Amino acid sequence: MSTVDPSVAEQQRRYREFLDLMPLMISIAGLPASDIGKYYTEEQMETRIFALRHAYKMARQFAREQIAR
Repeated sequence: MSTVDPSVAEQQRRYREFLDLMPLMISIAGLPASDIGKYYTEEQMETRIFALRHAYKMARQFAREQIAR
């Protein structure tokens, strides 16, 4: 039998949580998809990442509130 390192198990749990929240996070962020063949500038990518970070926090908070009910 193999034992999983607790830190690896925690990292896997957090990754799974992130993936589970991804659809809600993207919806909350409300970011449009890029046009085919057009790329975002570095500043635009940073702005999008900022929006996604805050949307992730909101999605996580919402999910935790709903589970706690």
